[in-house]
Amino acid sequence: MIQKVGQIGITVKNIENAIHFYKEKLGLSLLFQTENMAFFDCSDLRLLISLPENKEFDHPSSTIYFQVENIEAAFEELIRNEVVVASEPHLVAKMKTTETWKEIYML
Repeated sequence: MIQKVGQIGITVKNIENAIHFYKEKLGLSLLFQTENMAFFDCSDLRLLISLPENKEFDHPSSTIYFQVENIEAAFEELIRNEVVVASEPHLVAKMKTTETWKEIYML
């Protein structure tokens, strides 16, 4: 039985640009890297970025939602880190104890 997601893999076109983005712009801890892939620590989740193994896997990936304590402060940090932002944070859903916000940024 599945207990949780342990790792998410993302296919990228340029491994060095992607490493720079996730490490320097988003501040994720780089665990290790090889010639074609890199692994980042994101609390209880490991993020794998890699070049496509073949053309079948050479396509855009899914959206990843990172959880932050303060979305406005996180957004300002992304702007300071010169992350290209397509939209500002906005509330998507409000539940009893949580809120879901969305912002869009790009490599």
